[in-house]
Amino acid sequence: MNRGLTLASSVAGAVLVALDGTVLTVAQPSLQRSLHASFASVQWTSTAYLVAVASLLVFAGRLGDRYGHRRTFGLGMLGFGAASAGVGLAPGIGWVIGLRVAQGVFGALLQPATLGMLRAAYPPERLAVPLAVRTAAIGLAAAAGPLLGGALVSGPGWRAVFFVGALTAAGFGLAALALPGADRRPVARTPLDLPGALLLALALACLVQALVSLPGSGVWGVPALGGAVLAGTAFVRHERRGAHPLLPPGVIGSPAVGAALGLLVAASAALFGALFAETFVLQRRLALDPFQSALRSLPLAVLMVLSAALCPALLRRLGARRTVVAAMALLALGILVLSGATGTAALGGGFALLGAGFGTVMVAATEVVVRGVRVAVAGVAGGLQQTALNVGPVLGVAAATALMGAGPRPALLVLAAVAVLAVPAARALPGPGAAPDTEITDGRVRSGVPARR
Repeated sequence: MNRGLTLASSVAGAVLVALDGTVLTVAQPSLQRSLHASFASVQWTSTAYLVAVASLLVFAGRLGDRYGHRRTFGLGMLGFGAASAGVGLAPGIGWVIGLRVAQGVFGALLQPATLGMLRAAYPPERLAVPLAVRTAAIGLAAAAGPLLGGALVSGPGWRAVFFVGALTAAGFGLAALALPGADRRPVARTPLDLPGALLLALALACLVQALVSLPGSGVWGVPALGGAVLAGTAFVRHERRGAHPLLPPGVIGSPAVGAALGLLVAASAALFGALFAETFVLQRRLALDPFQSALRSLPLAVLMVLSAALCPALLRRLGARRTVVAAMALLALGILVLSGATGTAALGGGFALLGAGFGTVMVAATEVVVRGVRVAVAGVAGGLQQTALNVGPVLGVAAATALMGAGPRPALLVLAAVAVLAVPAARALPGPGAAPDTEITDGRVRSGVPARR
């Protein structure tokens, strides 16, 4: 596939997944009434997807590195679309939950591939612009999701939400598999680390389940957290001893990549935790309906799009380090503004700061993660980036839920502190004009000297 088609496919995959989450939230009350389901069962339509997708992202990225990102993207889109159509035809809530698990499996296949395809199609010094386009499209999807979901649920009904997604996924999936264009494959294929993949999947699945469960009754949260610790420890031991580890040492050993992943977790936790807490402020304290609340938060999406567009220029001028430090400061400031905001202007300003900060961090940190690796392991890097962006929101919402007993303001202050405390990690990111200081191959790191443009 040429660069234009590659970018369009990458954007389509990212937007489809973003829309799926936001639109489902709008559709859940109607789905619950239609299928006569309990509230707990409906919550599992989201939880089951999160557990499935978060646990498989890294292994799916490894599959893309081995068999080709275009192929895994196409299969992921087709499977995601088929599962979406199945949800639209589901006769009961059990079917919906099971098909959401299938959506998570196929979503894990396609998400790392959206970044792996970009890394293969664009030279490292030109990655920032396509990543900015991808991030801007996600921002538009976040804004359009509630409006699209509301229109479909109010008109044809909640099942139409999933049929629309199915048609879009089928179109791009078939195009990815049918159009000419060779996938770039490594010269020497290393064996897949299936035991490592199983241990990592178990650790991440338990972690997500623990984060989802602990703010509530916590009945399953503590055992799940213990399972995450045990599986994670076993995974680390296995990776250190394995001849062909799932995570190449260069990827997890690169300070810049590790810092960028940590910043993505912190930024997404702060953002989504703040949005969760602010929803209660808007709809309960200020007595706004969901549509009015969406209008108040619209500046977030607008500034996320604008900041993503400006980020490539900032990276060229300031480097990733200064850009991310400034963006995390904006994110924290936005949460602080929201913690005391009640008027329309103050709320709009707070949401605008959130969008500007998060959009910039997402482009800059993702560019560090993807640019810092060679094409042969771009799928693993993409899987790690997507894992950070899946675990971070769950962590932020769990923290906000646990703190909401003391009120939204303390919860927001803690979330602002999370963004501030993550800033020192940005010291490991490259400065202005610096090229990545390592070249990461399928398990080896070749040291280099930072270059000046």
